[in-house]
Amino acid sequence: MTKQNTMAIGLMTFAMFLGAGNIIFPPFLGLQAGTQYFPAMLGFLVTAVGLPALTLIVMGRLSHSQQLTAALPKPMATSFWVLLFTAIGPAFGMPRAVTVAYEMGIAPFTQDNLLLPFSLVFVTVTLLLAFQRGKLVDYIGKVMTPLLVLLLAVLAVSAFVSPISPMTVPNADYQHQAVTQGLIQGYMTMDAIAAVGFGWVIIKTIQDKGVTSTNGLFASTVKVTLIYAALMSACYLAMAYVGATSSAVASDATNGGEILTRYVANLFGLQGQLLLAIIIVMACLTTTVGLTNACAEYYQQTFNTPFTTTATIVCVLTGLLANFGLDQILTISLPVILVLCPVAIALVITALMVKKSPYQRYIFVATVSVTLAFGTIDTLHILGLIPAKWEAMLVEYMPLYTAHASWFLPCLTTLLFSILANASLSQRRKETVSMSAK
Repeated sequence: MTKQNTMAIGLMTFAMFLGAGNIIFPPFLGLQAGTQYFPAMLGFLVTAVGLPALTLIVMGRLSHSQQLTAALPKPMATSFWVLLFTAIGPAFGMPRAVTVAYEMGIAPFTQDNLLLPFSLVFVTVTLLLAFQRGKLVDYIGKVMTPLLVLLLAVLAVSAFVSPISPMTVPNADYQHQAVTQGLIQGYMTMDAIAAVGFGWVIIKTIQDKGVTSTNGLFASTVKVTLIYAALMSACYLAMAYVGATSSAVASDATNGGEILTRYVANLFGLQGQLLLAIIIVMACLTTTVGLTNACAEYYQQTFNTPFTTTATIVCVLTGLLANFGLDQILTISLPVILVLCPVAIALVITALMVKKSPYQRYIFVATVSVTLAFGTIDTLHILGLIPAKWEAMLVEYMPLYTAHASWFLPCLTTLLFSILANASLSQRRKETVSMSAK
């Protein structure tokens, strides 16, 4: 690809990941970390940017997103993809983006409830942009994202040049375990699962630019990923710094959105609030467009469903759920996302480490099954559904339980054991074939 196209797709990738949650989450982390800003952000970037970047690179190496689950039995693979795209699309990710865009971009400027007309306009614009598949890079990568980056840069430069207050003493969690807390919070962004979904759009976009060879696709994916990682890291560092220097106006804030609102109001007044509103609405829009395309690409390639039909259904459901029953659907879909995230990471790690062999399927099934079991325990923990009598036992005997990552060591152990067993079985098979030939 040309350098211009590489940069444009990198910007598009950054924009698709940069939802409202990615903007409002770091300020609260920064406020809590205070003077432990740097070690906390080091840990945060490893999991919040490193994991998604690794996922994208692995997807590029596979040359096709569906190869990530090719070794699994078809029912298991199809269930994974359908649940993933339903959860990050119309059942959770997209309705949340619409409501956050309204709550932070429109609601502060009016006393009327305009969610219904706003959501109709929002999903209509999303659908129109999603229909422009060949021009997606032009709309997002070359127009919307540079404007979004410019707006974020204005806010970031203002915070670095004239911070409202010095960094304060970190809270208890960050005083002695800042890196660990950063790692946990970065993992909880769940961007790794978004990377699996966005992989469909990114790979297809690169291929549409004429890159067809396996090596070329991998090289282009790495370049695009590096652009995304650099921009997302810069955004996280800037937004967290805003939070770390906001104690004078937001010491009692309970979320990042509240911190940002007070910060920009203090620096810029009404103009600052308008700036923040534009940033949030644009960030949410680029995310919903990316998710719509990811869902439609999957159903088109897997079930031969027309792209326009799937995209329309996704946007209609998003508009409905953003207005009716969002709390109820979140109650149902959030556990699915919390379980799917470790499974997605396990698939990426397995695809990275396992070579093709007659026993490849058994390795994937064993690793995914173990990860699913322990990931379910983590999900019940996050949702507060673990009985009190079990809690102390799990804290004592299950590594990484308090970090909501008790699945990691069992997953890695199962994978490594399976790889060793595979090597042994493959060697015996070769010896048997050799003896039979003699």
